[in-house]
Amino acid sequence: MVKTKDSILKDYQNNIAAQETKISGLKKKLNNISFSRLGLFIMEILIIAAIINLGFTPVLTGLLALPFILFLVLVKKQSAVQVELTYAVQLLWVYQNEADQILEGKNGYDNGEQCQDEEHPYAADLDIYGDRSLYAFINRCQTTKGLAMLAENLNVPNDKETILGRQEAIKELTSHIDQTFHFRAELLNHEPDQLRVIERKLVHTLPAQLRFTDNSVLKAYVKVVPYLSMVMLAAAIIVGGAMWQVFSLYVLFHAALTFMHLKRINQVYLGFTGGANMLTSFSGTIKWTEEVKWNSTYLKKLFKEEQDGLPVSGQIKQLAKIIQAFDARLNVLLGTVLNLFFLWDLKCCMYLSKWHHQYSAPVLDGINRICEFEELVSFATLAHNQPDWTYPELADSFHFEALALGHPLIPQSVRVLNDYQLSKQPTVDIVTGSNMAGKSTFLRTVGINMVLAFAGAPVCADKMSVSIFNLLSYMRIKDSLNDQTSTFKAELNRLKMILDAISTSSNSLVLIDEMLRGTNSRDKYLGSKVFIEKLIEQQTPALFATHDLQLSEMIADYPEQVRNYHFDIQIREGEMNFDYKLKHGPCTTFNAALLLKEIGLTLN
Repeated sequence: MVKTKDSILKDYQNNIAAQETKISGLKKKLNNISFSRLGLFIMEILIIAAIINLGFTPVLTGLLALPFILFLVLVKKQSAVQVELTYAVQLLWVYQNEADQILEGKNGYDNGEQCQDEEHPYAADLDIYGDRSLYAFINRCQTTKGLAMLAENLNVPNDKETILGRQEAIKELTSHIDQTFHFRAELLNHEPDQLRVIERKLVHTLPAQLRFTDNSVLKAYVKVVPYLSMVMLAAAIIVGGAMWQVFSLYVLFHAALTFMHLKRINQVYLGFTGGANMLTSFSGTIKWTEEVKWNSTYLKKLFKEEQDGLPVSGQIKQLAKIIQAFDARLNVLLGTVLNLFFLWDLKCCMYLSKWHHQYSAPVLDGINRICEFEELVSFATLAHNQPDWTYPELADSFHFEALALGHPLIPQSVRVLNDYQLSKQPTVDIVTGSNMAGKSTFLRTVGINMVLAFAGAPVCADKMSVSIFNLLSYMRIKDSLNDQTSTFKAELNRLKMILDAISTSSNSLVLIDEMLRGTNSRDKYLGSKVFIEKLIEQQTPALFATHDLQLSEMIADYPEQVRNYHFDIQIREGEMNFDYKLKHGPCTTFNAALLLKEIGLTLN
């Protein structure tokens, strides 16, 4: 059963309500645990007071350990509940983000502003990156590599085989959409660059930093320390007297041993700080991908079967446990006690060295796969949230045809759909019309849907069939005071980029919006005309939006190579109305006179 957009929104709202209820319950549970811990702390003080007044007795000595043991149990319980609460809050954010985007067009993920490039063949003109862009609309990536992969797939068209493979993978992921929400929630608790820091740590710096752990004497001593400490402590408690002095010297030796290796320990720990929760999240996400039997070739290749032994999720979980144990040093009091009794930091370094020898290579591979996977999840979320969109068919040779084509970034309630197709042979389609009638938006509609198609995503259309084009656009031309570039010079630079590209690429499609605005009207017309003739000579298809009606007259000289389209206005009782519908032929109705009249200027 295909869901409607309303039912999808309702599902999100139901999930939001369920998560809010769960979060409220977990907060109450945490409060109860905190009160219980306080009670045990008071009990411990009372027992100590009784011992001070009555002296050591077997009963009081036994009772002294009970609150401490129960306290440790509650600490562990509190930690588990806190992890559950954190995850519930993150999952709530994921559901709320989807509801907000449907209702208000807001997306809390990165908008790709750092990818903006005025020199790119089409990105700036088609609103691919930045605020209210296609990237901002699609992105559900949290890792630096995932963000870069998404940008790459919007930057350059994929080949046909890759596009079809991605389509199949995105469709399959859409059928697992509920699990992808949990996948995304688990990735929310780390900074985008944190994973890259850990990756760099595992590959480049950790092997040299862990070399000191190869000392066989040190390694043997660290292994026996827990047992030795228990024996020494028990002896001090039972025998007393001089044994306490021996025990004091024993822990002092541990303090000196830890201090002697402190610089090396700090170097090993640097880069892992606070990374345990993030690695635990990665373990959970990878575990899910390992358990699913993927059918699409693209995902099968991404999640190839692991070798016998511990799966990657288990390997990452082991690393997370080591880092979590290492994080004890962040608590000065706890870290001091653990190092004095158990040489805790050195023990963690030993564990980390053993893990690195066994598992660093497959874990790095697994981390990279998750980054690529979350990029696909972004498109699967798009497909789920837009059930009326369709996957385009891919043609082998020059072709474009679309029914009910709309701009994906315009809200559905005000979006106007148009049918459009290229001729069987390349033509320059000249689109004339009034200001604000929809010419520029139509050019962007064609271009941005092609970008989606070439990334393997569904498009905003009832039906679309397209061959792979090298998109080139000329729309938002800006001057630059820093580069001492005038608008006209910037336009010439853009035209040269297009001419260079079409001379080397046989599958270019050019989108031009009002060419040569930085010069006089005569040069503008003549320059536009000669440029169109160059496109015709090169057999390069183009959509050419202009106010200049003279250009539409080129159809007389090039009846097979030029087609005319227009957007017009309807004037009723002196008021302008736009239907934003593409029509055949040149425009005959313009709105400049009416607009000037509104500000007090009348054209005779």
